[in-house]
Amino acid sequence: MYPSPIFTSPTTAPTMDSPPKPPPFFWGETPEPEYYTSQNVRNSKSYFQTPNGNIFTQSWLPLDPNQPIKATVFMTHGYTNDTSWVFQKICIEYAKWGYAVFAADLIGHGRSDGLHGYIGDMDKAAATSLSYFVSVRRSEEYRNMPAFLFGESMGGLITMLMYFQSDADMWSGLIFSAPLLVIPEPMVPSKLHLTMYGLLFGLADTWAVMPPPRMAPPPGMDMKKPGLKAMNPKRYAGKPRVGTMREIARATNYVQNNFEKVKVPFLVAHGTADPMACKSGSGMLYEKAATTKEDKELKLYEGMGHSLIGGEPDEASDRVLADMKAWIDDKVEKCGSKCTV
Repeated sequence: MYPSPIFTSPTTAPTMDSPPKPPPFFWGETPEPEYYTSQNVRNSKSYFQTPNGNIFTQSWLPLDPNQPIKATVFMTHGYTNDTSWVFQKICIEYAKWGYAVFAADLIGHGRSDGLHGYIGDMDKAAATSLSYFVSVRRSEEYRNMPAFLFGESMGGLITMLMYFQSDADMWSGLIFSAPLLVIPEPMVPSKLHLTMYGLLFGLADTWAVMPPPRMAPPPGMDMKKPGLKAMNPKRYAGKPRVGTMREIARATNYVQNNFEKVKVPFLVAHGTADPMACKSGSGMLYEKAATTKEDKELKLYEGMGHSLIGGEPDEASDRVLADMKAWIDDKVEKCGSKCTV
């Protein structure tokens, strides 16, 4: 039996002529089917056609097909990321708990259509992934189950947009991990740059010319894990594109002005030392949402950074996962059979 993912440096020694060779998977060399079986989950991959292009999708379910499914969880990754590297650690964990997990690479990310690293319309990006999620949510197999949206980092921002675009009874709850709802000051896109490039009548929208943020990792962060994240072969590693940064600024402002429209149960997990997404955004959501007080929860993790599951020491990420499991199990138990769409 294989252990849980181990975040280590590649075993291939670097030479003067070549950089270290990354492992084929975030967990190492073990083939996918063998690894998933060791984790007691089964994985499937497919493409889903939308009006905005094909998006790459994946699912993770309990290995035993006869095991009852508690609920469905629809997950969205963050900027530069995709569903096939470290992000799927979260997906695997939820499937091990008895949930049917579905995720899609955002347009412009991973194996989905679009210019790599470019989201020129955040609402369209949300609608594109949402069309896949809703198709599964309304399917005969899952339509009578509780259903949750999950978003990490920029995926949390897009998850908020999905929620606002959805029918009122579509989702049983929302789960956020370090959501980008307020941009840290060093990351706020320059108004001068956006105005200057905007004068080119959209010609510069896809240009990868925006200054990248320069953030030091928070003290105590396990540096091996961020290093492994950077080895993702499908990760966008270029400078931020003009349109993407413009849309992040616009969309964060929009959701901040609409937090009071959130009425479903939600959990927000955020590290107090997060340099990539302000914890104040999570606090604003908690304070302003119309969700009843007993159905909303804000968990702040002292000294933890942005990647709560994939970038922290195991004991820290295990604590976050335990809190997430306790929350969703409780909400599913309370929801019962009231979640038909």
